[in-house]
Amino acid sequence: MDFGKLNTKNNSTRTAGILLPIFSLPSRYGIGSIGSDAYRFIDFLKSAGQTYWQILPVGPTGYGDSPYQSFSAFAANPYFIDLDMLVEEKLLTATELREYTFTGDATTVDYGMLYKTRLRLLECAAARFDSDTTDFRYFQEKNADWLDDYALFMALKEENGMRAFSTWETAVRTREQAAMQKAAARLSDRIKFRKIIQYIFFTQWKRLKSYAHKNGIKVIGDIPIYVARDSSDLWGHRELFQVDGNLEPAAVAGCPPDAFTSDGQLWGNPLYDWEYHRRTGFEWWLRRMSYAEEVYDVVRIDHFRGFAGYYSIPAENKTARGGTWIKAPGEELIAAIKKELPGAAVIAEDLGYLTDDVRELVQKSGFPGMKVLQFAFDSREQSDYLPHNYGRNCVVYTGTHDNTTTYDWQFSAPACDVELAKKYLNTASEADFARSFVRAALASVADTAVIPFQDYLSYGREARINTPGTIGKNWQWRVKDEVFTKTLAGAIFDLTVLYGRTSCPASGK
Repeated sequence: MDFGKLNTKNNSTRTAGILLPIFSLPSRYGIGSIGSDAYRFIDFLKSAGQTYWQILPVGPTGYGDSPYQSFSAFAANPYFIDLDMLVEEKLLTATELREYTFTGDATTVDYGMLYKTRLRLLECAAARFDSDTTDFRYFQEKNADWLDDYALFMALKEENGMRAFSTWETAVRTREQAAMQKAAARLSDRIKFRKIIQYIFFTQWKRLKSYAHKNGIKVIGDIPIYVARDSSDLWGHRELFQVDGNLEPAAVAGCPPDAFTSDGQLWGNPLYDWEYHRRTGFEWWLRRMSYAEEVYDVVRIDHFRGFAGYYSIPAENKTARGGTWIKAPGEELIAAIKKELPGAAVIAEDLGYLTDDVRELVQKSGFPGMKVLQFAFDSREQSDYLPHNYGRNCVVYTGTHDNTTTYDWQFSAPACDVELAKKYLNTASEADFARSFVRAALASVADTAVIPFQDYLSYGREARINTPGTIGKNWQWRVKDEVFTKTLAGAIFDLTVLYGRTSCPASGK
């Protein structure tokens, strides 16, 4: 595989995929999992002539239930473990599942319910798990550089009522040797539990990914450019970040004010000490990218522009106003990745505030950037996101997880922009509006087109995944199993064939 290219063994050089987070899959247990419904969705993707399934990050969610604010840059979300498989493996009983109370409707994720009850079931499974196996020992040894810190970190969080590690007693917060030894001994059972459920997830994930490959489907997954402030990464490796001896940052990450957010976006993530990363040959980043390459087939690097320059906001600020742009060693980092991981397939999320240095970095990297049709129709000026301005080496989306659905966009976007879109796409029908966006994306010259599943269904604002800068009601939307019909798969397949993005037979027709 050429570096940065997304083409697969599919005879077509133009490919297509569907964006649907794992948590959005249907299931009986309150959140999508990597069990039978994921396998059925892969079958659906195959019958629809797709090449890619884009899933967002798989990390354990932290603040605001966001997969982009994870407790670890390496660990996986235990909520995604499939419970029925645990019954099949005799790690859980059918009675335990029946006694488990699932609340809420089938179209949303109830994170509060999951937090209160899911770990109880996983504890039952872990108690029956045979930890004296070669596979489990190998998993621990292979992943010790992140797994040991993560397992102890989560055990300490539990002991501290899940409070952020900045509130822990100083000796543990700053990892004094004696305090760490005592904690490891005191919490050995909880540490082991955390390691077991990571092993269970990645064992299930390996099977699912293998099934996807057998059916011609590859997985696109995200890595957030930053780690969370309350994460095992910062707690375990302060040297990687711009923090003081108490692990307090002087400045944090975010985005400046723009036309969409007058105060900008204050993310609060710790900033990297890029000089340290440079001195170590970007060892941590290479390890992270190598690991992501094992988990996913294609890695979408979120906020790629942060490699060219990052927005530094004083930590005491209440908004993102007053920050400054600081240059980052993006070219050196990309060169190191190319040298050490020459076969990696990467998508550069080059959205947002773009400057010449960002465009130059994306071009030099060879990574395909992103084009988002919902950003194309700015009635004030010509946009790079209009399909007639595309080059081939890019990935086009109708919208992303941070956008409203395309059907809703026609009602929520500025009226003049919507009129421009209707004129450009030659559509006047509200009902056909989302489909016209889908057709434009698939028809474009972009090598790869990825469509959020909601846009194939013409769903409204109720199906929005995330509204940036807000807390609550995000990362919750789920799709019902009944929509995965042969009729829908056939319709998607016909469009994919029409625009030359598949050449395989439609097994679902």
